[in-house]
Amino acid sequence: MDLILMMASSASNASGAAGSGGTTQYIILMVVLLVVMYFFMIRPQKKRQKEEQEMRASLEIGDEIVTIGGIVGRVVTIRENDLIIETGSDRNKMKIERWAINTNKTKMEQHQKEVEAAKEAAKAKKNKKDSKKNSVDETNKDVVDETKND
Repeated sequence: MDLILMMASSASNASGAAGSGGTTQYIILMVVLLVVMYFFMIRPQKKRQKEEQEMRASLEIGDEIVTIGGIVGRVVTIRENDLIIETGSDRNKMKIERWAINTNKTKMEQHQKEVEAAKEAAKAKKNKKDSKKNSVDETNKDVVDETKND
């Protein structure tokens, strides 16, 4: 933000000194703002849309989903643009459009399990390194203690 303010103040100072030079600086400032807006707003939105499309395309029969309206159900039938889900313990069936799917709880739970397993593996690896380091430190202490006793 400070960079933008500095550029704006330098552009206003230059426009007072030279008329046409200030105009080019304003154009440069606008281009910079558009580039920043693209990287902070438009690009992440497109990435989210792509992930949602991939999630909706990768649905399988038996997946538990949540719709945009908050309805939770299990996929029974998949068609091109819509699907049928079962909701509740009485197994009511509903036909919904693909675009109305918000999350795939089955895939989300699998992803969380994978993340937790990776964290546990990293902890185990770190603990193994720490135990090796401690054993080396204890060996070095024993050597130092022996030399002090002599």
